[in-house]
Amino acid sequence: MNGPRIRDLRRILALAWPVFVGQLAVVGFSTVDTLLVARSSPQDLAAMSVGAAIYVTVFIGMMGVVLAIGPIVGQLFGAGNPVQAGRQLHQAAWIAIGLSALGALVLLFPQPFLALAQAPAEVEARLRGYLQALAVALPAALLMQAYRGFNTAISRPKAVMVLQVSALVVKAPLSAILVFGWPGAGLPAMGVLGCGVATAVVMWLQAAVALTVLRRDRFYAPFQLTGRGLHVPDRRAIGEQLRLGVPMGLSIMVEVTGFSFMAVFIARLGVTAAAAHQIAANLAALLFMMPLALSSATMTLVAQRVGAGDPVDARRLARRGMQLGVSLAATMALLLWALRDPVAAVYTDDAAVMAVAVPLLTWVALFHVADAVQAMAAFVLRAFRIATLPMLIYAGALWGVGLGGGWWLVFVGGPSAPATWRGPEGYWVAATAGLVVAAVGLVVLQTRTTRRAVSSAQPATAG
Repeated sequence: MNGPRIRDLRRILALAWPVFVGQLAVVGFSTVDTLLVARSSPQDLAAMSVGAAIYVTVFIGMMGVVLAIGPIVGQLFGAGNPVQAGRQLHQAAWIAIGLSALGALVLLFPQPFLALAQAPAEVEARLRGYLQALAVALPAALLMQAYRGFNTAISRPKAVMVLQVSALVVKAPLSAILVFGWPGAGLPAMGVLGCGVATAVVMWLQAAVALTVLRRDRFYAPFQLTGRGLHVPDRRAIGEQLRLGVPMGLSIMVEVTGFSFMAVFIARLGVTAAAAHQIAANLAALLFMMPLALSSATMTLVAQRVGAGDPVDARRLARRGMQLGVSLAATMALLLWALRDPVAAVYTDDAAVMAVAVPLLTWVALFHVADAVQAMAAFVLRAFRIATLPMLIYAGALWGVGLGGGWWLVFVGGPSAPATWRGPEGYWVAATAGLVVAAVGLVVLQTRTTRRAVSSAQPATAG
């Protein structure tokens, strides 16, 4: 009994660890920026908190659309059809280019977000410059998601990991130079704007290297990726990706906006509240990298087995992935709760910010466990190309319970609600409750989906 379980876990971990390291490097972008800007000024940190929320709202939803390439290519690869899998990458690139044009406009003209945030003038000025730099980075960032989704689907996540880690190695010193300036070289201190400029430079370098790898590495020869340029847009292939990708993107956008709009509304509570929330949000994102990696690896393997016509193995892998993901998430949550004071001190030495941030980390720990469960279930459902119903579950749970409940606790409140819930903590309480609701709904849907797939295959197997 232990033999098959160990083999399944090895299959998942072999794909998960490069994804984890790579995504840790990606989150390292924002972690490095947060640590640097926190020592620049509270105004810069508040601008980053709101600016990052706006950028993530735009980027993550579009990223979800592009990443539809993952389950589609995974099934094609599992079915032994590399040429069609390669064609999907070209069409995903067209989707990334089209979406980036729309997203850049939103970042260049962020007035609706600024109206919601009601940030002070000194914060808004910094925020606008930061978003302008990120608008330049967006096309390269979305193209990299197509590269990432394709490589993960064909069980080659190390190719992505190497690029992501290398990008962080370049990004960290470049951000430090631009944030604090380099008087000897005549570079002035740019504050939060320097982080945005560094991100744009590094993202375009990363995209250029990815293109070179695809063209020169012989591993990709069976996929027939090389040629004079992108294949012409294929309406059928693009439509296939969009039918899966749009609900995937909307699901992720609902999840992220339910989270990132917290920063926008918390900005109304002042610079200290916004800065404390940024610390908690960054930690939540950092912790999420492990369940994200396990979910991505599990989705890849499940999609490949679905494409190969083996739903029994697909269901078993889904179960193993969930068991592993929840166990690790619970362990990390306990560690964060036990070490919440020293962890917060890594980010800031401001006593006022610390006083607000430390209580938030208890909720971050609970949030993380629910986040791991819902992510694993959602990714398995994507492997079966199911995304519309999860989107509706996310909308009700994260917008209704999470964002709506947070607004009520903070700005309306109830007679029995603790006084501390009238600040940023109220939003974290509601966001955690929303994730729990989403996790329950998605697990029920995943269980029914895998059971139905196995039942449908049994008559054909028996015959």
